[in-house]
Amino acid sequence: MKKLKSYVKMIALAGLLISVGMLSACSSKGASVVIIAGSTSVQPYAEMLAERYTAQFPETEIDIQGGGSAAGIMAAETGAADIGMSTRDINESESSLWHVEIAKDGLAIIIHPNNPIQDLTLEQIRDIYAFKTNNWNELGGPDAKIHVITREEGSGTRSAFESLVMGKEEITPRAIVQGSNGAVRQLVSSDRNSIGFISMGLVDQTVKAIYLEGIEATWDNVLNGSYSLFRPFLFVAESEPTGLAKEFVDYTLSAEGQRLLITEGLIPNQSVQGIENEAF
Repeated sequence: MKKLKSYVKMIALAGLLISVGMLSACSSKGASVVIIAGSTSVQPYAEMLAERYTAQFPETEIDIQGGGSAAGIMAAETGAADIGMSTRDINESESSLWHVEIAKDGLAIIIHPNNPIQDLTLEQIRDIYAFKTNNWNELGGPDAKIHVITREEGSGTRSAFESLVMGKEEITPRAIVQGSNGAVRQLVSSDRNSIGFISMGLVDQTVKAIYLEGIEATWDNVLNGSYSLFRPFLFVAESEPTGLAKEFVDYTLSAEGQRLLITEGLIPNQSVQGIENEAF
């Protein structure tokens, strides 16, 4: 099973690199183009920033693709993309890469709004995802089988969840796999017996974010350390960006860029001047 998962991941990575490589070849004819690829969690925020940036500088072009954090880091390593996007920290073997945290993102555990469960412990969530607990009535909820929703292998969201919640346990192979946070949210919103995990910034009225050991999933609680499920949003590159890539990174880290991320539900880079007193 692990060999099969690795093989599937390699195919996905190869597909993204080929796609990005073709885009790079086509875009090389343009004067001001930057290619960004990787995490599907970071992708919608990067697209929003790119839209605002190119509106100000219409002579520029920023092409953004998904593919997952692993693919984004590989694209950065190989130079297939100017910037990779990741929601997992750089590991030792990748330490030569240039990287910067553009924001933090809380990880929310979500259920259907009609599910009466309000609060779970890390151990209870771990047992659900390891399929040791498989009925909501074991947790004080209705007599109904729990439908476990997870992200795909290579997803930064999944890597963060495995690191922060699962420990040495593995996510059950019975879990329903989805290819994006939006897909997880959509499935949970339509299934009252399901549970999933998504970016805190993507929680809306269609799902309910549960409390973790009595602590609500909010920005304030991430910042004060009481809510433990959060991860970095990183831009990664083979070397320190130059030209348009650098200008876009600088825009993302500017007070204007960070305010845009705040409005979309992310926790800004606290080192950026001009946003220290922003309300979260």
